Amino acid sequence: MFTTDRAFSGFSVDDIDAARSFYRDILGLETVDDEMGFFSLRLASGASVFVYPKPNHEPASFTILNFPTDDVEAAVDELNARGVTTKIYRDDEIATDEKGIQRGRGPTIAWFRDPAGNVLSVLDA
Repeated sequence: MFTTDRAFSGFSVDDIDAARSFYRDILGLETVDDEMGFFSLRLASGASVFVYPKPNHEPASFTILNFPTDDVEAAVDELNARGVTTKIYRDDEIATDEKGIQRGRGPTIAWFRDPAGNVLSVLDA
């Protein structure tokens, strides 16, 4: 029978060890290994996100994980201090400032990538 009570999301990476280190050591998320060498991210909300290696991985062309925050600029400064580079866009559709923060077109938001090239963001809560 179809049920939704244990639904979860997932995404692929090209290097499972680099991804685990990034999410655990750089972003500070709880990672839980499974018996096959994959891992899950345990989010403070109680949600779980499955991370798995994929041969010929191609980064997602969309934002796979969003981190709401009360202060995007402070979050960007903290991420930059941890060695994370925010993405700076200069086109008309998605224009960001020198820190990589887009303001005034929807929520204030900044994008960055994991080691596999997947896009993540910090945005106004």
